[in-house]
Amino acid sequence: MTDLFRALKIEKNEEGQNLNIVEISEDDLMEGNVIVDVTHSTLNYKDGLAMTGSSPIVRSFPMIPGIDFSGVVRSSEDSKFSEGDRVVLNGYGLSESHYGGYSERARVNSKYLLKLPENISNHQAMQIGTAGYTAMLCVLGLEDFGIKPENGEILVTGASGGVGSVAISLLSSLGYSVIASTGRLSEAEYLESLGASSIIDRNELSEPSKPLGKERWSGAIDSVGSQTLSNVLAQTKYGGAVSACGLAQGMDLPSTVLPFILRGVSLVGIDSVMAPMSKRERAWDRLSKDLDMEKLAQMVVETNLDEVQNFAQLILDGQVRGRVVVNIS
Repeated sequence: MTDLFRALKIEKNEEGQNLNIVEISEDDLMEGNVIVDVTHSTLNYKDGLAMTGSSPIVRSFPMIPGIDFSGVVRSSEDSKFSEGDRVVLNGYGLSESHYGGYSERARVNSKYLLKLPENISNHQAMQIGTAGYTAMLCVLGLEDFGIKPENGEILVTGASGGVGSVAISLLSSLGYSVIASTGRLSEAEYLESLGASSIIDRNELSEPSKPLGKERWSGAIDSVGSQTLSNVLAQTKYGGAVSACGLAQGMDLPSTVLPFILRGVSLVGIDSVMAPMSKRERAWDRLSKDLDMEKLAQMVVETNLDEVQNFAQLILDGQVRGRVVVNIS
């Protein structure tokens, strides 16, 4: 008898695309040399785009969405991994060109897998997820440019989202004073509990403004892009740096060269999808040491394979706070 397991599959026809829970076997999985029993995944902005079809994230159909997962190795053709190893995978084409994490089992290439630090459980790994790992890459980007707590405040845009929430927690734990920018001022208490020292309305940054403004912060982590990123750069202090990792407002950048040539501001591009393994290992090692797991737990909403599609439009509309963990097994 064929061993069947459940997965959420996106299929496309002339009318559009649809989502269904289906039963599949290992024969239906894509190529790879490691099979993982998936325990948890997450919901990210890209997952919302993929499930709603709002943007051409998915490159081939049918597709199993879920841009990340944690799980336990079931079998491996690579001696680096053994049955029972706890692993995490994000990016590298998951949910775009390779079946993703919304499946009880996955077959993937071992060169994309990372063994979890001992003090991070599979559940905690997806409380962190792509958003938290990206936030850590952003913090490392600022550190590598020499931005220290004593240099001044750090701005975090999209503060109540996944990247923003983890970034605030990380920065505050590392001794930085954090300004949180959000469109939901009702979340002020939540953001302060994560470590934000002050909160501003995103409208302060979302409209066209001067190409160079008053110097306000020594660094920033931006997941919004577009006009917001332009204004963030225009108000960054001399010698400051901005880690940019998202485009919630848009993919354009209506800016000028003035922040760069008059104030020496640096724009640090953060790519979480194809980042080399050495950078990933550094990020997960730092997460295991610097992230307050109690604060992390405050950010989390739980769902499962049957219900995750109900969150797809909500995350695109900015109605999801913090992190959404998808319990797969």
